[in-house]
Amino acid sequence: MENSSTVNFFSLSGLQDLEAFRGVSASFTIVTYLLIIALNVTLISTVCVEKSLHEPMYIFVCNLCANGLYGTVGFYPKFLLDLFSEIHVISYSACLTQGYIIYSSVVSEITILNVMSFDRYIAICKPLQYHIILTPLTVFRLLCFVWGFSLLTSIVSLILTLRIPLCGSHIGKLFCDNPSILKLGCISTTPNQVWSFTIILIQVAQVFLIVFSYIRIVRICIESSEGRTKFMHTCVPHLLTLIIFITTTLFDVAYGWQATQNLPLNVRNAMALQFLVLPPLLNPLVYGLQLQQIRRKVLRKCCRKDRS
Repeated sequence: MENSSTVNFFSLSGLQDLEAFRGVSASFTIVTYLLIIALNVTLISTVCVEKSLHEPMYIFVCNLCANGLYGTVGFYPKFLLDLFSEIHVISYSACLTQGYIIYSSVVSEITILNVMSFDRYIAICKPLQYHIILTPLTVFRLLCFVWGFSLLTSIVSLILTLRIPLCGSHIGKLFCDNPSILKLGCISTTPNQVWSFTIILIQVAQVFLIVFSYIRIVRICIESSEGRTKFMHTCVPHLLTLIIFITTTLFDVAYGWQATQNLPLNVRNAMALQFLVLPPLLNPLVYGLQLQQIRRKVLRKCCRKDRS
């Protein structure tokens, strides 16, 4: 029987079936990761450099993209190494680190989206009070809450996981996450489950707050053509981002459902990876294409580079 003192490495599963397509998989992964980096860095740098974009909405978009980069750092480098390796293992500490980064990124994403819905609610429902309510100090406090909440709740989850002695070393996924590690535990994981359930309830509550905000926004916007235009330009990208994130996260949650166990491993792994591919790839595209101010600044920057 193994325990936490002897489990120094975990084996990962899922890549064995990709042996025949290793070159294609590696090429696709490299291109995807480089695109994620390029698109997010372009949007972040544009918002940081252009003073006209130093508004709450664009600052929140910037943080959303930064969170996308943060989350993918926890997955893509290790995944690429595994694609070029014959043995797919990860050390105990690296596994916990990967799980922490991915978990905190997911928590941070929904919290940022909640803050962004609050920003849109104030901008559309209380436009005259927008700059009174969303002062630079308030924006700073909201961002501290976003990152502080996600990082601290994830640290608590990590500490609770560290106390669990392990009786196995095989993780049935392409990457480490907290539930996969807890399945290997030799003792009761009730405190971990209670904590995870609490965080899930908070996340669900945040989703309801977002829905509530948009119900109020829609009621205001349908009353005038100007309101409908404003909704289409600033709120639709946010709703698309929210739908993409929730859908892809549910794919990963479905990985552990008994009903999906009969699906081929490649299919289940593809489902589990969607939240690490689509949101960080599509978020900068959705906001970059839909928000006129960002689109204009990015195109202007590209034109300058072409001329030089």
